[in-house]
Amino acid sequence: MAVTIEQALQYIYENTSAKSLKILPIEQILGYVLAEEIVARHNLPPYDNSAMDGYAVKIEDSAQEVKVKHTIFAGDNSSEDLKSGFGIKIMTGARIPSACECIVPIEDVILSSSNESIKNSEVNITLPADLQKGRHIRLCGEDIKRGTTLLTKGQRVHAHHITLLASQGISHVKVYKKPKVAIFASGNELKMHFENVESYQLYNTNSPTFFARAQELGCEVDFIGTAHDSLEDIHLHIKSALDSDLIITSGGVSVGDADFTKEAFRAFGCELFFEKVEIKPGKPTTFGRIKDTLVLNLPGNPLAAALNFELFGQSIILALSGDENKYINTIETRMANDYRLKAGRRTLIPGYFDGSSFTPYEKFSPGMISPLAVSNSYIIIDENCELLKKDSKVEIISTRFSLNSKKPNNLISS
Repeated sequence: MAVTIEQALQYIYENTSAKSLKILPIEQILGYVLAEEIVARHNLPPYDNSAMDGYAVKIEDSAQEVKVKHTIFAGDNSSEDLKSGFGIKIMTGARIPSACECIVPIEDVILSSSNESIKNSEVNITLPADLQKGRHIRLCGEDIKRGTTLLTKGQRVHAHHITLLASQGISHVKVYKKPKVAIFASGNELKMHFENVESYQLYNTNSPTFFARAQELGCEVDFIGTAHDSLEDIHLHIKSALDSDLIITSGGVSVGDADFTKEAFRAFGCELFFEKVEIKPGKPTTFGRIKDTLVLNLPGNPLAAALNFELFGQSIILALSGDENKYINTIETRMANDYRLKAGRRTLIPGYFDGSSFTPYEKFSPGMISPLAVSNSYIIIDENCELLKKDSKVEIISTRFSLNSKKPNNLISS
């Protein structure tokens, strides 16, 4: 019996858990998912410092001439105590001297004419009349306060997260291991792109597609090969993949005379959670488990396989990775034109989102490969819908970037 999309996703989330942990230096964690909360160890800035090259002064000296005897540079361990009638030249990032009330930029002061009679190490400057307390002073902890949570468990690490970690002197963190995915296809007609094909054969496009998308989603990926349509050969490929967290196959899951994939997996004790989904294209999509290894059997037709990978394969990978945003999310937009379809089953429609509207791909079928190459998203149409009118609202799912959330979302347009 076929399950709904919602039921299929529920089976995936209920039976998929995050990988084990490892500790890595921050130079190696880009794209990993954090397995611990990161709390600030230090204030940032760690001390009050100057936001400008200028002069440290007191408010009471507004519009007055003050004497400047020396300069504080960034990195100086100065313990200077500023007194009325004096200023201290200060560089950007330098520690603010005690009793300083504001910084005046260099270009806002006037060098006094009396400087000719003053020693080279000293100058007199006249301050502007509109001094404001705290101006151009970066306060200790105004960016990050010690003890605040910087990153949470389950966050995927991006480059600017590494900035936070480096600012706190954190050199190593706990992360979830990347999901290990094994990929193979089955079909006597299939050849790899580096082989010659006869007129009755096809290139295997599914495996390179899954390989690339799994890498984009942060997985370690093994390509096991292309199996012939025989139980013996598919068994050999399954054995080679059982050390993985997830096996993804394409082909051999329908009801034809040469469709042996599901039977081959059952021989290894595969527990099936579902083997049909009420979806078009891709109804024979199957999800199961052999001990600790998850199994996703996708159809052989390239477009059907690719679209169902985006929906189900991506969901499994996100759940395996420990990502707190493991649920696929949508963008609400409007239809660029009218679109008619046959009602009866929920349908995946590839198309292009230009930032303001969605244009469905005009003509496509499950066996095509070109629609997804020029599309950047897809919609899932309700089974009762026969017409989507121009400007009607739809929920698009991107195939070019991750737009995920911490909770399940409605993915269906009606």
